[in-house]
Amino acid sequence: MFKKVLIANRGEIAVRIIRACRELGVRCVAVYSTADKNALHAQIADESVCIGGAATKDSYLNMNAIISAAIITHSDAIHPGFGFLSENAEFARLCEKFGIEFIGPSYKSIEMLGDKAAAKETMWKAGVPVIPGSKGAVRSLDEARKIAEKAGYPILVKASAGGGGRGIRRVDTPEELESQMTVAQQEAKNFFGDDSVYIEKFLINPHHVEIQIIADKYGNTVYLGERDCSMQRRNQKVLEESPSPVVTPELREKMGESAVIAAKQCGYYNAGTIEFLVDDEKKFYFMEMNTRIQVEHPVTEAVTGFDLVKAQIRIASGEKLDISQEDVKINGHAIECRINAENPDLDFRPSPGKIESLNIPGGPGIRIDTAVYQGYTITPYYDSMIAKLIAHGSTREEAILKMKWALSEFIVDGVDTNIDFQLELIKNHDFESGNYNIGYLNEYMEKRKKKK
Repeated sequence: MFKKVLIANRGEIAVRIIRACRELGVRCVAVYSTADKNALHAQIADESVCIGGAATKDSYLNMNAIISAAIITHSDAIHPGFGFLSENAEFARLCEKFGIEFIGPSYKSIEMLGDKAAAKETMWKAGVPVIPGSKGAVRSLDEARKIAEKAGYPILVKASAGGGGRGIRRVDTPEELESQMTVAQQEAKNFFGDDSVYIEKFLINPHHVEIQIIADKYGNTVYLGERDCSMQRRNQKVLEESPSPVVTPELREKMGESAVIAAKQCGYYNAGTIEFLVDDEKKFYFMEMNTRIQVEHPVTEAVTGFDLVKAQIRIASGEKLDISQEDVKINGHAIECRINAENPDLDFRPSPGKIESLNIPGGPGIRIDTAVYQGYTITPYYDSMIAKLIAHGSTREEAILKMKWALSEFIVDGVDTNIDFQLELIKNHDFESGNYNIGYLNEYMEKRKKKK
């Protein structure tokens, strides 16, 4: 086991990793920007190192500063969390170069799966169902036209290096293809430094269902059920639940087995998530693989009792998985609401500022992952998510009921939040009945605007 782990992240995920390290008896080092000098993760770690200015490029994306911090603190491993450098193959390669264990997959796996077009081609070769479209990046407009015609409109033009809903354009007719492809390429270039795009058939309002896998360095791989992430606004997740309301035990087994095949095809180890789209006929298609811990991992932990972050650290240190597929049982139902400092009535405008008072809910089956505290100032430099609220019950109905009360008890004064909006969604009849899909929330927001 490692002696000391540096956490190359901030916020609630950094706090989550620190706690996992404590349970394993491992010392931990926090890095922080000048804007985060009073952040919780910087205060509770065994050691803390300032790595640069408020801008992410000067701090949490500054590979040289992070590696230097690891060297001077004698850290033997780095946990990247999610976001920032967590899926950066160059950073994983740098860790290896300096003899620091990267708590994640190999840089080769990250390279293979980080390019969405290349990942899709890899899955196609492995026999994993993929959405009809291009088998790799599209090289010209003529090629795009032929692929789109064969797949059938509507289609999506997507950034190969994309993520977070960026670099995606829907194309409904052949006449729109050239302009929308140009926009997608430009956005991809701006956000990811790579203008390559690929094409896939646009499935009308499917469910977004992802399979959590965990794999060690010796070829042992298991899947830990699924999460339904269909409640999305502009391709960004708002709340998640496990298990999915639309997945049967038979479908879960098929998707899980495909996810394991996908991971093994890439020589994958550590935690990873294979994302699928599921249509009305219960057919599923590979969308992408995330080579890191996910924001929504707590719902999987709640229904399986498996600590994913501790497993990540153990696997990186060379330990074998201590469970087999037969050991994985789904217990009850869990829902996660992402609590953001934003104003839903002003197009979800971020709301930085000082938290004047704070009441965090609790009780059986309620979990809060957060790094904020009363008196903490939310800065404008980073993502607006300030907490994750997780409710676990023996049934979906019980989990929903617990979430309603937890949201009602969650009070944050001093900044705007989406707590009331999340409560509105949880109380919605369509959500309660499981009658929603990936397009539901966008339509809901349009109707909501008209009412106001």
